[in-house]
Amino acid sequence: MTEPWSGRAAARAAARAESGRSRPSGRGGRRARPAGRGRRFLKIGGISLAVLLLVTAGGGYWLYQHLNGNITSVSLTDGAGKDSAGQEKADAFGRTPINILVMGSDGRTTEADCKLGGGCAKTGVQTGGNADVEMVVHISADRSNATVMSIPRDTLTDVPACENPKTGASTPGYHGMINSALTYGQACQVATVHKLTGIPIDHFIQVDFSGVVSMSDAVGGVSVCVDADVYDTYSHLKLSRGTHTLKGVGALEFLRSRHGFGDGSDLGRTYAQHIYLSSLIRKFKSAGTLTNPAAVYKLANAATKALTVDTGLGSISKLVGLASDLDKVPSKRITFTTMQTGPDPTDPNRVVVGPGAKTLFATIANDQSLTTASGGTSAAASATASASPTATSVPASAITVRVRNGTGIGGRASEIVDTLTGKGFNPATAGGNAPAPAATTTLTYGPGQRSEAGTVARALGIATSHLKEGAVAGLTLVIGADWPSGTTFPGGKSSAPPADTKVALGNSHAQTADDSDTCAKVSRYRTVQINRVPMTPTQAYAAARSKPDSDD
Repeated sequence: MTEPWSGRAAARAAARAESGRSRPSGRGGRRARPAGRGRRFLKIGGISLAVLLLVTAGGGYWLYQHLNGNITSVSLTDGAGKDSAGQEKADAFGRTPINILVMGSDGRTTEADCKLGGGCAKTGVQTGGNADVEMVVHISADRSNATVMSIPRDTLTDVPACENPKTGASTPGYHGMINSALTYGQACQVATVHKLTGIPIDHFIQVDFSGVVSMSDAVGGVSVCVDADVYDTYSHLKLSRGTHTLKGVGALEFLRSRHGFGDGSDLGRTYAQHIYLSSLIRKFKSAGTLTNPAAVYKLANAATKALTVDTGLGSISKLVGLASDLDKVPSKRITFTTMQTGPDPTDPNRVVVGPGAKTLFATIANDQSLTTASGGTSAAASATASASPTATSVPASAITVRVRNGTGIGGRASEIVDTLTGKGFNPATAGGNAPAPAATTTLTYGPGQRSEAGTVARALGIATSHLKEGAVAGLTLVIGADWPSGTTFPGGKSSAPPADTKVALGNSHAQTADDSDTCAKVSRYRTVQINRVPMTPTQAYAAARSKPDSDD
């Protein structure tokens, strides 16, 4: 049985040669549209680059200046309005979270992109494109946890009025696919995501995929797992069931495979990409991965050449600062999610915001962790969309709080107990001394008691960063030295309740970055073709035995 072929094979072979890999020239070609979507791997650069730069920053003045000169930066809001990205809210200690929009375009803006993506035979190097990768990377104000939320490119939403300062293209605003906003500039894409989610966006990172091909080679490949034989005849990913180490173009094939995973839609590709990125993060954090100066330089040089960032990240020193913030978050407390969607009632090929998505947005905007205190994902990570869309309200009269004084100042526990009972909390609420002095105030709640803790936090103005889930039933408030007087937490206002993770994670395919046991689920549908015969990716693998696998 013969394989699909197009004029892009030669370009693809050249790209393989550049990445240090070669394959027989009879490899199948690509359809133009799926190839353009290869930018979905771009999220990799946004998280991993900062870690690399932290290491390379000590390489001397020349290296610093060289990498600095690689970076292209533009304004976060130019052409979309000064308030179009939103504003972060500080916690009681004046700390703010960081939200980064990581995006990638389907345009072929360099010769390298043309070789990898094809589609340039008639047009040559192109300009512009759509943001086919969109991920909000949230780093908490206390740097203890992070959330990475993918937004499917097929989402229909309202694009605000924007003007691209580079091209002059403008729009008064319209309803359309979220990825199309990039036509009017990066600031317009930022404004569109903020408008949809309500999440303030502090920075953006846009990366081209030729840099990531080099990055995967520089780290020695990334380990991924597939749960069945797969051959995506469009992205050309071909792997046997099990675990593989992917480099160069093979990694790109995995990251851009849409027909190979899930139901063959953009959603399945997003889930597989989270597996890849989680593996990459684990590799960066593992001992010895970044100890080879030559490899680190190769990776950082390729990555910075591929970057377009906002001016707030437009230097190595600023990226190193971001690296430092990222490095504080352990892998077990980095949660990957995909925005919940539902089918658009007028177009089956498009999606709209689905049940649970607004709760997920609010959780990120309110700087609430989606992992437990021990780092595990909520038990509802695989919950269905049938979960209640709002947290259950628990009246104060049904809540008893154990108040413990850790300040060393007499009478503090009694003062807070009186405040709580005066606000209608259960009269069984009682005070006492903490077992040891406490520098920081904490409100610990037992399993399933998020709503109760939220009611207490709102009553006392306690910032959400001071709320923690414990293993023992009940609520315990330890008053720390940061709250020496008064009955409202310093700087505290009415605070949001703890995250309802059952709803926020429901149907979002959530996983944490330390999960090394998850395999990408190969599509069981007839999503691919050979000789115009529809078949499943596993059937296609069996029919293409002579074609080398992507990890060969």
